[in-house]
Amino acid sequence: MRKIVLASASPRRKELLQKIGLKFEVDAGNCAEEIDPALKPDEIVRRISIEKAHAVASRHKDAVIIAADTIGVIGTKLLGKPHTVVEARKMLAQISGKSHEVITGFTVLDTATNKIVSGTVSTTVYVKKLSKQEIDAYVRTGEPLDKAGAYGIQGLGAVIVEKIEGDYYNVVGLPLNALAEALREFGISVLGWNLTK
Repeated sequence: MRKIVLASASPRRKELLQKIGLKFEVDAGNCAEEIDPALKPDEIVRRISIEKAHAVASRHKDAVIIAADTIGVIGTKLLGKPHTVVEARKMLAQISGKSHEVITGFTVLDTATNKIVSGTVSTTVYVKKLSKQEIDAYVRTGEPLDKAGAYGIQGLGAVIVEKIEGDYYNVVGLPLNALAEALREFGISVLGWNLTK
């Protein structure tokens, strides 16, 4: 079995890889994650995921690196991670009663061959109309901080989501179906799937 490295400090991405039975180690690396406003949102997250993979690649010979980056988009506005209570409240008010897109860029990099498979997955999320009291109560839990879009669908944020269209795990931070397909390109089997196309 090839050595697999998750280039992310996200506990949610770690849990998702464990969920599909992969054996891996974590090396979060150090990537600036700078957003180029000239790029489209899907191009931004894909490029950042590639940069995250490259940031740790030199430390792991003959390994397969998995990296990802997730962002929310409402209209033309990017919904990154709020770092303060004020930012979290503002972001939740923006998505209240509306739909938005959650886009994850992911990259799989083979450090032995420099082969890269990279892509993006988008999911539409519909958020219920939130009162000021509901927003304040949710922000007080601390969950919205440091999460793209200011909510965690896998936690308390589940109660503010009316429905989604697309991959649930993409909203959590890692589109497992698309990732499993990408890993097949590197001879890594999930559920013993046929490795030949």
